[in-house]
Amino acid sequence: MTLIIVVILVALAFEFINGFHDTANSIATVVSTKVLTPRQAIMLAAVTNLVGALIGHAVAKTVSSGLVDAKFVTTATIICALFGGIVWNLLTWWLGLPSSSTHALVGGLCGATLANSQNNWKAIIWSAEKVKDGKVVMEGVLHKVIWPMLASPVIGLIGGFIIMTGLYALLRNARPMWVNRFFGRAQIFSAGYMGFAHGLADAQKTMGIITLALVTATAAGSFDHLPSWLSFLHINAENGAAPDVPVWIKIVCAIIMAAGTSAGGWRIIKTMGHKMVKIQPVHGFAAETTAATLLAVTGKLGMTVSTTHSITTAIMGVGATKRFSAIDGKIVKRILGAWVLTLPAAGGVAYATMWLWLKIAG
Repeated sequence: MTLIIVVILVALAFEFINGFHDTANSIATVVSTKVLTPRQAIMLAAVTNLVGALIGHAVAKTVSSGLVDAKFVTTATIICALFGGIVWNLLTWWLGLPSSSTHALVGGLCGATLANSQNNWKAIIWSAEKVKDGKVVMEGVLHKVIWPMLASPVIGLIGGFIIMTGLYALLRNARPMWVNRFFGRAQIFSAGYMGFAHGLADAQKTMGIITLALVTATAAGSFDHLPSWLSFLHINAENGAAPDVPVWIKIVCAIIMAAGTSAGGWRIIKTMGHKMVKIQPVHGFAAETTAATLLAVTGKLGMTVSTTHSITTAIMGVGATKRFSAIDGKIVKRILGAWVLTLPAAGGVAYATMWLWLKIAG
């Protein structure tokens, strides 16, 4: 029981740190264009994240049941997975790099599970067919993580470029003062849409981890002797099916994430909105609309697409419509480097931590 409490606390710590990264990414443009103050943007993000998280939980189900074989997952495995994600998130936050918390957690989960299974690569679900609503769908790390990870930045870049090009064509004869005033208001809605899509897609990964921990503990009988008022901790995954995510987990995670954004999001906001490319409200509107649509669609499909990848590449695409030299190449290279390293780095830390745990426990 003590380990379960530790898992939940560590998972919430990850969610708090996740607030530095992903929610900061989602509000970076609206703060950088000075449409909203950081405090106002954080409140908007908190509310819209919660709404999005409550509406769907496809991503949480993917994390809790679609990436690794649950029989190789223990409470210790989840703690080590979270530790791997936290270490990488803190490092990239300190460097001001908008790396992916999604992929840090996925890498940590795969690394810790691999170590706990004694290097049995079948413990990681790479590709699997499942029948949902009478249709055959593909599950696993390849289809839910790798392909979306490669495709989403390309879609974000091209989508941002196309939308901004279209807006330039529509507004070519408009007065700059009117454009700034109109899109200053419109960006409030696009920022809300971005927060909603983030909640629907990316804010659910910690919810999935906590759900996985409670399913594991329920199956192991850890809650059998608890009093009835703690019955909300019991979560069953009957016949191996993906469990639903309880509402209390969604609400707690959304609140903790908002607190994390308030505490440390400015480092990422500064990189995203000031260093990479200079943006105005119309650019922020285009980037947010592109990224939010990408996140909403993939989130509905249960794909673990990174908010970081989506909004960063959308901003790049929008900036490229001015001229490619408007994008700071050095910053972009640092961001791309962090992206490439995220899965193996977080996975390596989690693997090493799990290996040490087994050595000490054994």
